Amino acid sequence: MTKLSVNINKIATLRNSRGGNVPNLLKVAKDIEGFGGQGITVHPRPDERHIRYQDARDLKDVVTTEFNIEGNPIQSFMDLVLETKPTQVTLVPDAVNAITSNAGWDTILHQSFLQEVIPEFKKNGIRTSIFIDTDLKLIEAAAKTGADRIELYTEHFASEFDKGNTDAVKPYTEAAIFAHKIGLGINAGHDLSLDNIKFFKENIPNLAEVSIGHALISESLYLGLENVVSMYLHRLQ
Repeated sequence: MTKLSVNINKIATLRNSRGGNVPNLLKVAKDIEGFGGQGITVHPRPDERHIRYQDARDLKDVVTTEFNIEGNPIQSFMDLVLETKPTQVTLVPDAVNAITSNAGWDTILHQSFLQEVIPEFKKNGIRTSIFIDTDLKLIEAAAKTGADRIELYTEHFASEFDKGNTDAVKPYTEAAIFAHKIGLGINAGHDLSLDNIKFFKENIPNLAEVSIGHALISESLYLGLENVVSMYLHRLQ
């Protein structure tokens, strides 16, 4: 079964908008695990506009499933990850002022940089994943960095699926088959939702994990967090 890791950035956004500690991020993380979620994802950014670095430190002592920290491996991020030692670090090449992640790594252009930073995580027992598009040459280059997994950037699929274009999944299927063949694990994330997750899962062989935040939290406003987590788990079976 594909694991569901729930990104709780939006919970932190809501908390920060009012100040104080409501909603309580740590309690939400524990509740998600209690509802069946198999991982917790956070993506701290340098300006800490949602997840704060201290949140990642605090969650390390709370999360009992898999803990995934996403971000651009600038020095402060690397220091945080090496301090907290999550289950997985997902490297994302987002700019400091990016609203959300909007591109995967060019693993050819940044090959030497990734080969430099990834061993620092791996020697500390942290599984490493690279956020990436479906270009097979980039996936081949990702394998040469020493990464354990790739995370397929699924915005294009989600956008086209909303328009009725189910063929948009084909490059992701091909990418997953190729990645598995060369020894990479396969994760996926960005704009996956209750509407498209079942179809995506059915067409992506060896899909180890999906990371879902914005859609899941938004859907929970109508349907309830416990119910929505259960609905995702059912679609991923």
